[in-house]
Amino acid sequence: MNRTRYYYLFKLQFLGYRLHGWQRQPNLKTVESLLKKTFKFILQDQKFKILGSSRTDAMVSANDAAFELFLYDSPILDFDDFLNLLNLNLPPDIKATGILEVDEKFNIIQHPKIKEYLYLFSFGQKNHPFCAPLMANFQKDLDIESMIKAAKLFQGTHNFKNYCSGATEKTRFERKVITSEIVENTIYKANFFPEESFVFHVHGSGFLRYQIRLMMGTLIQLGLGEMCLKDIEESLLPGNEMVMKNIAPASGLILNKVEFE
Repeated sequence: MNRTRYYYLFKLQFLGYRLHGWQRQPNLKTVESLLKKTFKFILQDQKFKILGSSRTDAMVSANDAAFELFLYDSPILDFDDFLNLLNLNLPPDIKATGILEVDEKFNIIQHPKIKEYLYLFSFGQKNHPFCAPLMANFQKDLDIESMIKAAKLFQGTHNFKNYCSGATEKTRFERKVITSEIVENTIYKANFFPEESFVFHVHGSGFLRYQIRLMMGTLIQLGLGEMCLKDIEESLLPGNEMVMKNIAPASGLILNKVEFE
């Protein structure tokens, strides 16, 4: 007997500071495990399955992430009521923001999408402790003007083999970065944030594991005078074995937006 399936695309926000990333892991709080626990409670005996659009690292937050819900036998009758019920039972650091019905042809992993990441950071004096969940702080002077120039080098289609962790023989290292820039932070504000902070803004269709944090870590090294612009240029060339090892802290990274084409 074939069971009827219903397909829904959910958008959500979460603060990743206490979470161990998206993917379900034994005895650890993750976004996926908390979502599954909540759906199991509100759906009771109804069969369901969820699938995320990407696997965020531990402590990484999201302003606009996505996952797909597969429901069996019974559809969602009222989106607003269901969203309210879901949020009522989710923990306070996870919020569902929207539901869209899709069909069986939609595949959240393979469907073309554009992702926008922001990396919030400051440097110099130590930040207020309340900043820690969202903003990395480097308590040394950085050459921010050189970092602004260097960030542009990542823009375009390059070989990012040196900016990847856990690669396999099937990993495709050539990726296109639509936007790569460091700008003053005017996006996220709080009265306990430092007077001046910055955003490393990266926009593209797909990224390798730790790619953005390795890019940010490399920019920090350049800002400290440990690297030069030519080093970064050469690191993006095919065949170059200048493996980058400085992974920036996860808590500064935010998945700001996911757009499905």
